[in-house]
Amino acid sequence: MRNELKNMLEQGLNEAKQVLSSQDLNNVRLKYFGKKGLITQYSRKLGSLAPEERPVVGKMVNSIRQELENYLSVREQEILATEERGKLEAERVDVELPGRSYRRGYPHPLQLIIQEITATFLGMGFTVAEGPEVELDFYNFEALNIPPEHPAREMHDSLYITDNILLRTHTSPVQARTMEKLYPQPVRIIVPGRVYRRDALDATHSPIFHQIEGLLVDKDITFGDLKGILTVFVHKFFGEDRVVRLRPSFFPFTEPSTEVDVSCGCQGKGCRICKNTGWLEILGAGSVHPKVLSMAKYDPEVYSGFAFGMGVERIAMLRYGVSDIRHFYENDLRFLKQFR
Repeated sequence: MRNELKNMLEQGLNEAKQVLSSQDLNNVRLKYFGKKGLITQYSRKLGSLAPEERPVVGKMVNSIRQELENYLSVREQEILATEERGKLEAERVDVELPGRSYRRGYPHPLQLIIQEITATFLGMGFTVAEGPEVELDFYNFEALNIPPEHPAREMHDSLYITDNILLRTHTSPVQARTMEKLYPQPVRIIVPGRVYRRDALDATHSPIFHQIEGLLVDKDITFGDLKGILTVFVHKFFGEDRVVRLRPSFFPFTEPSTEVDVSCGCQGKGCRICKNTGWLEILGAGSVHPKVLSMAKYDPEVYSGFAFGMGVERIAMLRYGVSDIRHFYENDLRFLKQFR
């Protein structure tokens, strides 16, 4: 047993010398001093020795225990010091290094367009109105002269949540809600916001996109006022040299209705953007339908008004020459940084 103890001491010292981390050193300590450690096992064997051997071997076991404990303590201090130096070196900061530069974010092109259009109409006395994106069927359709059996509902492949709740297909419900709220006061609002339709995502369509609606209701408002407002908008947004053209159209909530075109920057020569027509379709508009006024309690014999709506993505594509609507949603920094 004496030889076994000497070999154990030599082995323990050698293992403690070779380890390089405090975790490995702790494993060595458990190997020799744990509940099932080697020194603990030898201590338990003392009872099986002859009476005359017990004191000698017991003293030897205690001596080995003390020597190994002392050496483990020394190694622990050495390893901890080494680890501390490594940690400090890893965390060392060179105060003379230049500061790190961080990439700046840029306004999204759609946000730029919304802000510019909003600012233009705010300058003409309009205010901004907002409404829920999860809308009641009544405000999305019926309050806009689109009853349940109306064929115009087939134009909107809507995203219904329940039988009478859906994701709004346009921002026009805010017009109905605002008239209902402000009656009998005049109304002069624009409504920017997201809208939803069951469209497949491709170069020109998206199931989620943005619209800006406008509404003006007051006494003695004419179709000429609509053209005047839109002409001012076109000149401010596209340039003083642009010409506005109105074409007859149909929308259930306006009568008469019109599609509004603006002359292309190619000066009528024809280009890729205007598809060689010399004109760009930018929005739909018209005089507010008498039934829409009546449902909001405005007397159509006293009050009149006009409404218009434009797709923000379409305006942005025309403004910036973007050919694919998906570029606006892909968060590609190479695309977005062009609009700083």
